Amino acid sequence: MTPYERLNELGLALMTPAVPMANYVPYVLAGPFLYLSGQGPREPDGFLHTGKVGVDVGLDEAYGHARTTGLNLLSVAHAALGDLGRVARVVKLLGMVNAVPHFADHPRVINGASDLFVAVFGEAGRHARSAVGVGSLPGNITVEIEAVLEIHP
Repeated sequence: MTPYERLNELGLALMTPAVPMANYVPYVLAGPFLYLSGQGPREPDGFLHTGKVGVDVGLDEAYGHARTTGLNLLSVAHAALGDLGRVARVVKLLGMVNAVPHFADHPRVINGASDLFVAVFGEAGRHARSAVGVGSLPGNITVEIEAVLEIHP
């Protein structure tokens, strides 16, 4: 089954990637690796989920925001590669959660993206990962996630 068929089974569709907010590019293809710049929880209509996890946003809602962010990462990967079938494996995710200081479930939030990558790529979607809490994120978004993918030639 292709990544696109898996996305379809999940009821998900790729989106048009967001335009970078500053002086950077959304991805860099270097050798057999695709480096994806940090993405946030942007919906297809452009709406960005904002707020502090642990006070404005609950764990389950933040998990959904991380899943949406994962879908945005897949959309950028598709734009970069033309075919998600070229992804050999997801190597690494760095997930940042805009959370109050006493919040301690950062890994459970970022599972929203990790679970999506495994659902789309199977075993090749299992990856190394860091999940950290931060004091703020651009535009007060709830999560930002970046990724490194290994690519088939």
